Amino acid sequence: MTTKLGARKWTALILIGLFGQFAWTIENMYFNVFLYNTISTDPGYIAAMVGWSAAAATLTTLLMGALSDRLGKRKAFICAGYLLWGLSTAAFGLITPENAARLFPRANAAAAAATLVVVMDCVMTFFGSTANDAAFNAYVTDITDETNRGRAESVLAILPLISMLIIFGLFDGLTQQGKWKEFFGIFGAAVSAVGVIAVFLVKDEAVRSENADGLKNLIYGLSPNVVRENPALYLSFAAFCLFSVAVQVFFPFLIIYLQNYLGIKDYAIVLGVVLILASAASVVSGRFIDRVGKLRFVFPAAGVMLLGLVGMYFVRSGPGVMIAGTVMMSGYMMCSAALGAEIRDCTPPDRVGHFQGIRMIFAVLLPMIVGPAIGAAVIRGSDSTYIELGQVKTVPTPGIFLAAAAVLLLCFIPVLALKKRENRA
Repeated sequence: MTTKLGARKWTALILIGLFGQFAWTIENMYFNVFLYNTISTDPGYIAAMVGWSAAAATLTTLLMGALSDRLGKRKAFICAGYLLWGLSTAAFGLITPENAARLFPRANAAAAAATLVVVMDCVMTFFGSTANDAAFNAYVTDITDETNRGRAESVLAILPLISMLIIFGLFDGLTQQGKWKEFFGIFGAAVSAVGVIAVFLVKDEAVRSENADGLKNLIYGLSPNVVRENPALYLSFAAFCLFSVAVQVFFPFLIIYLQNYLGIKDYAIVLGVVLILASAASVVSGRFIDRVGKLRFVFPAAGVMLLGLVGMYFVRSGPGVMIAGTVMMSGYMMCSAALGAEIRDCTPPDRVGHFQGIRMIFAVLLPMIVGPAIGAAVIRGSDSTYIELGQVKTVPTPGIFLAAAAVLLLCFIPVLALKKRENRA
């Protein structure tokens, strides 16, 4: 029998999830552009920001997720976290070389401003990971069960894409005009407002953990004994990690590939069509994930993604990219939803918050290090180049999609092991 989430919980999932994705989209896709366009073109600052932010997100989720378990409260972390997350996002509009010069008159203005951006990104990530990665993700696990997690995950999976569509379509013009203060202010205020609304939407479930806090909680999930005690969970983590690595092989280079290899200048329209159609497919698939079973659903979902990746290797036109890209992204979201739901099913109920940090290691930290490195190696192996700002740069080639497909095939190893364990049980 399927458990009903109810209108209030669905509203909380969609509203809190979507506005969190607004903040993450800005952090992942616009902070780099803001830093490059307004402060410094030194790529070292961008690399530092990405690296420190990923480390901050993982460590924060480990610590704050465990703390939310111990206190038995998610609501306070979500509400306060979103409020401060929005304020820290809006604060980026105040960072300029001129303001940095006033604060640090003896330092190089551009270097001081760039350093402030890196530091503020870590601060913003701390609040965001506390509110979203740790507390909200644990809350989703708390309020769902094995009968409805597939449907919930299929909805959550499309929120990043909806976020990108809204920001690209309605607000990207502000960044093109250099109105960064307004851009960051609008989304900062919106995220903070959701923190206030969450006071009325979120209700803490019965969550209790008598487990010790501090250093033991930080390293708990990395203990070999814990891995042996929870084999299904760590096999699920491994499957999601390999799947995420496959995505990161091509995703960071996708727009550059469309622009500079295929010569598609109106890529926003192409991506818009792909994201809308793939999002619709993800929502429809949610019902089947719970009925068929998460692990059984991974195989056709990954197969669809593989078909799309191979299609992307061959297509050379906008319409072709729309078709192959829709297949690829539909498979991506369905696979993400099924594996995400499987992880929630396997998570110990008294350690839900803590394991959000372990999930971050497998779903974010490792894929964002390994995936782009594989993609970059494939790109460097080609002889295709383009000119940007007077410099010769290597163009991403279709090989990144085949490399991603090869990595995705490895995902079947832990999934098959999980399926074997499930059959024995």
